[in-house]
Amino acid sequence: MEGFRRFAVYYLPEPGALADELASWLGWDIATGQPVAHPVVDGWDVPALTDTPRKYGAHGTIKPPFSLAEGYTVEELDAAMGALCASVEPVALNGLKVARLGGFLALVPKGDTNALSLLAAAAVSGLDDFRGPQSQAQIDRRRAAGLTNRQDELLERWGYPYVMDEFRFHITLTGKMDEAEGEALRKVLKKRIKPLLTKPFVIESLCLVGEDEVGMFHLIHRYALTG
Repeated sequence: MEGFRRFAVYYLPEPGALADELASWLGWDIATGQPVAHPVVDGWDVPALTDTPRKYGAHGTIKPPFSLAEGYTVEELDAAMGALCASVEPVALNGLKVARLGGFLALVPKGDTNALSLLAAAAVSGLDDFRGPQSQAQIDRRRAAGLTNRQDELLERWGYPYVMDEFRFHITLTGKMDEAEGEALRKVLKKRIKPLLTKPFVIESLCLVGEDEVGMFHLIHRYALTG
């Protein structure tokens, strides 16, 4: 667990067909920490389409990446993650669907997401002591994207603008695309991914992940939600 420059709490699909398909699509298997061959899809440059999200792996962010606060160890973070996940129960969603989100394509939840939002909020707040301070340059980069007053408040308090009531769970599948291209690819991805999605879609574990020196994310440990 040593040697990572940042850590995060992610939802990663359980090992199986969906995880394999998404790892191949992005070209990076976060669970093994290895590149994966992209699928050949007629008419589409999959490596170029997935360049932006590749380094993060196929994931849903629960607690965004953070540097470890001074005075804390990775082992203590690991223990805190274990305790957190032992205190909360699995979350059942109606399902997932491929949708356009802010100019890119992602898997997003169907139906009520309140339980998932509460789970994410518990992780953000419960592990906040482990989050090191951000530089002013990092804060300024976030603000340059254009934030609402509420998002700016969240950035100041939690180090990230899209948490708590601004949290929107998603598994990113592409970089930004124009509307027509995005709609065409959405149909392609729907055919590939829909058969692999369960209903309900149950989130039964969370994962501690680390970012290596070249910016690629790796699975460190998976924790079952057993509360």
